[in-house]
Amino acid sequence: MDYSKLKVHQLKEELENRGMRIPPAPVLKEDLIHKLREADQMYQDGLWQPPVSQLIKNGQAPDSPDPLSLIHQPSHTELRERRRREREERAQITLWHRPLTTLHYSFLELCITVVGWIHRLWTNRVRVVLVLAVFAILGMIYQFDGAHQEHIQFIRKRTGWCLYWVGLGILSSVGLGTGLHTFLLYLGPHIASVTLAAFECLSVNFPEPPFPDEILCPEERGDMMTIWMVLAKVRLAACMWGAGTALGELPPYFMAKAARLSGHEPDNEEYEEFEDILEQDAEHATKGLASRATLFMKNMVEKAGFFGIMACASIPNPLFDLAGITCGHFLVPFWTFFGATLIGKAIIKTHIQQVFVIVAFSEHHADWLVDLIGKLPYVGPSMQAPFREYLQNQKEKLHKGKTETTKGPSWLSWLFEKLILVMVVYFVLSIMNSMAQRYAKRLQEKSDKEKNS
Repeated sequence: MDYSKLKVHQLKEELENRGMRIPPAPVLKEDLIHKLREADQMYQDGLWQPPVSQLIKNGQAPDSPDPLSLIHQPSHTELRERRRREREERAQITLWHRPLTTLHYSFLELCITVVGWIHRLWTNRVRVVLVLAVFAILGMIYQFDGAHQEHIQFIRKRTGWCLYWVGLGILSSVGLGTGLHTFLLYLGPHIASVTLAAFECLSVNFPEPPFPDEILCPEERGDMMTIWMVLAKVRLAACMWGAGTALGELPPYFMAKAARLSGHEPDNEEYEEFEDILEQDAEHATKGLASRATLFMKNMVEKAGFFGIMACASIPNPLFDLAGITCGHFLVPFWTFFGATLIGKAIIKTHIQQVFVIVAFSEHHADWLVDLIGKLPYVGPSMQAPFREYLQNQKEKLHKGKTETTKGPSWLSWLFEKLILVMVVYFVLSIMNSMAQRYAKRLQEKSDKEKNS
């Protein structure tokens, strides 16, 4: 049958007659044709049998029941329920619930991943050799002495600095495995340190090296310091971090877009909830925050397009993953989505965050915050002294340097270092849990195939 000659409502009727699920609106004609052709191929391969009523309608009803027609084909609801149960089973495979199983599965998944990467490298061995040759040439140039070394060192430091913040931005989008923002752990403290140093030194021309590893006041002090001078100093790091967060938003977009184009629904809880909300009426989908946020994102993408996506990305928005899923589901062009997200996160949002931190940690506001801590009931006076001592130590380091500082680290510095250590350890443990659950999913898929064969 030539499905391209049918209209959209006729294609939907054909899907209903076959007992197949119709994709949620708005639906493209190409999606319906793809699902029908896929069903035809499965029927030819003996993997699917239409309802008997459809066979009778087409004059193809068999005299005796076809064994394939006796096989129960799971409905859309049953399939989702099975996936939900499987996800609940996989969620129990963690180091604190089933440590031995988790270690075993994570090791096997690691082996599969390594073998897969080796196979990919071998398949693309020509490209790998070319890349290695380019790096070998760059390494030789890097080792040779000459006038070019000054430019090479500048490029190396600047590239490493940018990649560092881009990587932290990507980790920020995935929550560092814990949901804690890397802005609070790295970028925020960096901006605060530069702000305190700038107002103390009345200059942002910190000697390099040791900046950015260590901040020292330059020998020549300026006459005044403004927010815009500090903003120019930290802009590169903040924009690179914002670009990393924009890159981290691409996986939900690609997942939803691939699912829409292929017609297959991925085993992803967020995507299933997204489709459930789209299938409901607007009046029935306003009960929960996630439902209202999804409908808001959908309306922004449909009505405002590029500028709607940019507006959603320009504000602190923990539900922005829904924007990626929405744009992917409605087949928004890649550069429209990524361009709007990049402008919103790397330019608009980061400048708002920079101004907020700079204003909060400027000289007068920092002293005001310390005084405000001292006014807290019961614990205020005991907390005020360590904070004031910490700020004083930081100002002394700006003039003396670490080598001349005799005071030991404060408990605030110690606490912050331990917090980062705990976050990194938890990040590694979450990776092991994720790998173990991925291997468990492989086993479940293998078991489902054996049952259906």
